[in-house]
Amino acid sequence: MREPCPHAERCTGCPLIALDYAAQLEHKSRAVARAFARYPSLDGTALAPVAAAEPIMGYRVRAKLVVGAGGAIGLFAGPEHEVLDIPGCRVLTPAVASAVAALRRLVRDPPTGSGATLRPRADGGALTAIDVREARAEQLRLLVSLVVDARRVGSEHEVRAAAEAIVQAEPRVSSVALSLHSAGPRVLGAPPRVVLGEREAIDEVGGVAHFAAPGAFVQTHRGQAAKLHQAIAQGLEGVLGSLAGQRVFDVYGGSGAIGLALAKAGARVTLVESYAPAARLAARAGLEVVADDAALLPGRADAIVVDPPRRGLSARARAAVARAAPRAIAYVSCNPETLARDLDAFALLGYSTSRVEPFDMIPLSDQVEALALLQPAPRPAPDVLFENDDLVIVDKPAHEPTLPQGEHAGSLRERVRRLPGCSDAEPLIRLDLESSGVAVFAKSGEAVSRWQPAIPAASERYLALVRGITRGKGAVNRPLLEAGRERPAHTRYRRLEVAGGHSLLEVEPREGKKHQIRRHLAGLGHPVVGDTRYGHAPTNRHFEEKHGLDRQLLHLSRIELAMPGGDGPIVVSSPLPPACIAVLQCVGFRAFPGYDPKP
Repeated sequence: MREPCPHAERCTGCPLIALDYAAQLEHKSRAVARAFARYPSLDGTALAPVAAAEPIMGYRVRAKLVVGAGGAIGLFAGPEHEVLDIPGCRVLTPAVASAVAALRRLVRDPPTGSGATLRPRADGGALTAIDVREARAEQLRLLVSLVVDARRVGSEHEVRAAAEAIVQAEPRVSSVALSLHSAGPRVLGAPPRVVLGEREAIDEVGGVAHFAAPGAFVQTHRGQAAKLHQAIAQGLEGVLGSLAGQRVFDVYGGSGAIGLALAKAGARVTLVESYAPAARLAARAGLEVVADDAALLPGRADAIVVDPPRRGLSARARAAVARAAPRAIAYVSCNPETLARDLDAFALLGYSTSRVEPFDMIPLSDQVEALALLQPAPRPAPDVLFENDDLVIVDKPAHEPTLPQGEHAGSLRERVRRLPGCSDAEPLIRLDLESSGVAVFAKSGEAVSRWQPAIPAASERYLALVRGITRGKGAVNRPLLEAGRERPAHTRYRRLEVAGGHSLLEVEPREGKKHQIRRHLAGLGHPVVGDTRYGHAPTNRHFEEKHGLDRQLLHLSRIELAMPGGDGPIVVSSPLPPACIAVLQCVGFRAFPGYDPKP
């Protein structure tokens, strides 16, 4: 039986601490299963039991903690986000806990000459957070980063005095760095700059050494990280036969912990990492490195490992991975929701998921890591919503162009033309690349001629998530510029629900001008969330990082199309995509179409 934690009632770091360990693992297994259950394309995916951790106390090799008034060092708690002091935190390794305790003493009684460096910002100083990491190889080293308010940081002399005091208080500290923090919600600031000691230290996971530096990513549980690296290698070998001589891209590779493990098994590894300090360490360790964005991969590969942040892979990064034509993809994720979203998207790019293995990387928390293995597979047929002799109406996903585009591997028309009797199909209504919903195709040139006159009179109804709180209903009657001329454009909307300070609308455009809905709503001051052209960049970034939105949330949910002969209209509806439902539920919406109140 574990000794109870005195901070458990208020601390947000270990929300599952009251459960026994078997119940914690079951909780995490259900979280993965719930995320995958949204997507029909993942129905056949084998979900392994969550790999248990040992130990579940004293395991965290890194601590990122905020600093508050009076020298409190811990996590935000309560509605006012006050800093909860958590001395004696039981999940930190003994060495990290010792360094944090030493810092707590120094912050409460800053040494002479350290200026504002070690005084909390809440008390008029500069210090906002600390970052302590353990590196363990032949000897143990501690890397400490001080996050300070960029407007209040003192002189170099004062900073160095603070660093020297830290090393004196905890001699295992081999590096003290300074990270300047500007305005914003992030705890950590700019890439740390070493002000005293070594620029890096050697760390070892599963018998493979890599360089650790202040601020660089590291898995928090050394034992679980070793298991994960082994599972990646075994999964790739199961497809490739052997890693020896195989070209492998390690994308979001950090300082190379995974890539070096694969290189030890004989793979020719190219690491792709945009964070320059981590990329330099990987290159110093001997890996070939592309210090660039994940969407820019250097050619083809036999296998690709991706380990993105919680927001998952962007559409561009997914497309880049597919263009590299690997025979196997190992996807490491710390967020089941964005993992499921991306695996569903990979199905359209020609990769299916055979198995997902979750790992308890952060015991006592509600977080779960997962490894998915993907292999090439035929692209699925489009979902047919309606069909007659002339038309086939299908569901268009986001990120797939209606017609071929040079940078995209396929198109919706290509998939429609593989349907029986649709080899000459052409679109009658085209949606934006990042929009989803009802897509109308004529099966032949004759059908195009017959139905084209009916398209301008079609009634369309969209669902749109927009920034801010709109009126209950309204209309925009504003002409839009097309080809140098103003064209009439009318758009009506009705608000369905408000959550998180944003509005879900039902929108009806009277005409079909280019980007009509997006331009009209942006003109009202309520742009579509996720719209990179007309939208609000900070809102888009928040929804991407906080809620996993990788598109503009605009969906053609219903179309009413008059028959050429004057018979009753064709009415077709498209359900809201699972990824959109996940985002709306995460924000707090509850009354939108497609919501299922059952747990």
